[in-house]
Amino acid sequence: MKNVIIYSSENCPYCVKAKQLLESKKVEYKELRVDKNPELVAEVVKKSGGRKTVPQIFIGDHHVGGCDELYALEQEKKLDSLLK
Repeated sequence: MKNVIIYSSENCPYCVKAKQLLESKKVEYKELRVDKNPELVAEVVKKSGGRKTVPQIFIGDHHVGGCDELYALEQEKKLDSLLK
């Protein structure tokens, strides 16, 4: 399974929802909290092509985007193959 990274913050309902989907699929992920480490903000903005919102989700080298994009991949039945 590919490495999954999610940039998040504590009080973000979209972050919670994205993590719930990953957990329901038994996907291990690394969570990087931008609210606890402000240095990560510049990192994720650069990696995501300028996006400043959380969550920002990366599967391997692929930038998924946020929660809506993650759920869209699941609905389109593309998430499982991306995770492999």
